[in-house]
Formats: sequence, C-alpha cells, structure tokens
Amino acid sequence: MSQSKSGFSLRQQFGRGKKIAGMTTTIAGGLRTAQRIGAFRQPPRERLPRYIQTFCRKMAGSFGVKVVAVERVEQHHGLWVSNHVSWMDIPVVGTLSPAFFLSKAEIGEWPVFGKLAHAAGTVFIERGSGDAGSVAEQIADFLKKGYSVIFFPEATTTDGKKIKRIHGKLLQAAIDADVPVRPLVITYVNKDGTLSKELPYYGKLTMKDSLKKVLDSKDITAYVLPLEPIDPKGLNKSEITNILQARMQEGLTELHNRVLTKTALEQLAEEKASKA
Repeated sequence: MSQSKSGFSLRQQFGRGKKIAGMTTTIAGGLRTAQRIGAFRQPPRERLPRYIQTFCRKMAGSFGVKVVAVERVEQHHGLWVSNHVSWMDIPVVGTLSPAFFLSKAEIGEWPVFGKLAHAAGTVFIERGSGDAGSVAEQIADFLKKGYSVIFFPEATTTDGKKIKRIHGKLLQAAIDADVPVRPLVITYVNKDGTLSKELPYYGKLTMKDSLKKVLDSKDITAYVLPLEPIDPKGLNKSEITNILQARMQEGLTELHNRVLTKTALEQLAEEKASKA
C-alpha cells in the first residue's frame, strides 16, 4: 500500500473521502427534505422528530458509527438528558430521542448548519449574560407547549468512562413545566468489545484532530441505554440533580457491563482503582 512520508496511506485517504462524501450526501438530503416539508418557513414540530431521527441515523452512519439501543427508547414527552462524550453524541441521541436540541442563538446564523438547525426545530437560547435561570425559563416555556428538549448536563465532554458532576440549573425547567427528566447514557465501543479511543472528544484535543480520528476509525457502535425517568413532583432542583447524578453513573456502569468484554471491564476497573 502506497504511503506518504507523513505516514498517511492511500487507504486512510480513501476512507476519509468516503465518509466525507457520505456526510455531504446526508446534508444535501436533509436540505431537500426540509424544503419539501416546508421546514425552512415554519418547522412542523409535530412531524419533525421522525425526520430528525432519520437524518441523525444517516449522519452517524456516514461516519461509520452504528447506533444501537440496548433497550427500547420510549418516545415520550419530557426533559431529556444524556452524558456527553463527543460531538457525535448529537446524531446518536437524535437517532433515538424525540426531543429537540438546544443551541446558542448565534449558531442559527451559520451557513448550511444554521439552516439545518432552524429546519430541525432547534431551540435557540438567548443567553443574556449567561444567566442559566433565564435559559431554564425558555426551556420550560417550550416544554409546556408539549415539545421535548434534550441537553447534556455535564456541560462538557468526557472520556466516556464515568459521569462528571451534573450541573442541575437547567433541571428547574422540568419542575416548572411538570414533565419528567428522561436520562440516557451512551458509550462508544470497538468491534472487539473495548471502549473506543477515537470517538471521545475532550481535554486538549482540537476539533480538527478529533474529526481526523473519527474519519480514520472503523466499526464503532454507539450503544444507548435509556434509564428510569425522574418525576419532579415533590422534589427540588438539588434533589433531582443528586438523583440524576447517581442514576446516570449507575446506568453507565450497567451499560459497560452489558456491552464491553470481560477484559475491557477489568482494565476499566483497574484504571478507576488507580485514580481513587
């Protein structure tokens, strides 16, 4: 196999090109569908989730990531939350959840992706001085209209091995709208049953380098496990946050136990023990 001085092989080049072509085709298809259903004028929110799920599944697939629900993800109304491992989490969660995504308002001005975000019914948040309380109010108003929302309460990405501290300010929206909090957990697994090192996007890794790693990856499965919803009745924001923290950590451990090999689990346990 021909290989350049930098070690970049023709096989890698072909693999990247194939995935980029698939991503471009998916985006073009999404734009055509949005035009056909009138989503650029007024997103038909009642019908949008199934279109979003199809688009997200194809987008994840264009990067070679297969999305598998370990258990059925019920399509119910609520404030959905997920752990955050990678930018790939968006198409993965979007494949299975009926919820609309949150986004900073300025992203709506981006070319192509901004148009797609508008067409997908994204909830654009005006952050006035970064006040999480005002953001929670905007989310609650949306939830009260009967539309689900999803966000990542860790507020940052991780290596996918544990749940970081949950930031619960936005969970106030579930209390105010009287809807359940519906958690999911995600893990990215190689064909051999080990945790993927290519998919996590965290630390000092740049977006450019992360994209290269994902483009060069092969046979990755994103496993998703839905967890027991949390009814906010009678609970305050702090109590919901604590319940969610424990539930997501237990859920991630359960998911790892169900999809990783025994050797991978032992290595993960040893790593956690060394950091304890």
